Amino acid sequence: MRIEIPTEEKFVHEMNMPIRWGDMDAYGHVNNTVYFRYMEQARVEWITSLGYNVAPGDESMLMMNGFCNFHQQLAYPGELILKTYIGNIGRSSLDVYTSMVLTTEPEVIAAVGGATMVWVDFKTGKSAPWPDHVISKLR
Repeated sequence: MRIEIPTEEKFVHEMNMPIRWGDMDAYGHVNNTVYFRYMEQARVEWITSLGYNVAPGDESMLMMNGFCNFHQQLAYPGELILKTYIGNIGRSSLDVYTSMVLTTEPEVIAAVGGATMVWVDFKTGKSAPWPDHVISKLR
C-alpha cells in the first residue's frame, strides 16, 4: 500500500547526501531503515536552516509518525538529492514530506516519504500551539 502525497505541498529545502557503504545490507542495497535516516537528516537540515536548534530545550518539534514509499533500490556508490516539502499546518502539527532521487537520475523517484511533526512543550509533556516565531517561518 502506498500513501499518497498531497499535491498542495510547499517546497522548503533541498540537499545532497552521499550513499555510504555502511548504508547497505546483506542483499547489497540500501537497507529500508536507512531511507528513514535520510529523511530525518533532510528534516534536521531544513529545521536548522530556519535558525532553530534540534537539540532538546523547553520546546521543540517531535516526529509523531512516519512512512516511506519505496520506488527503486539504492546502492553504494551514489549521491541523493533530498527535497523537503511541507503540507498541512495544524494548530500544533505539520506534515513534512521528502523525495529522494539519485543525482545521476534526477527524473526517477527512488523513494518518497513523510512524517507528522508536532510542537511539544517539554515542561508539560504535551503538544502546544505553534509559537508565532515558528508559524511565521512555516507560512
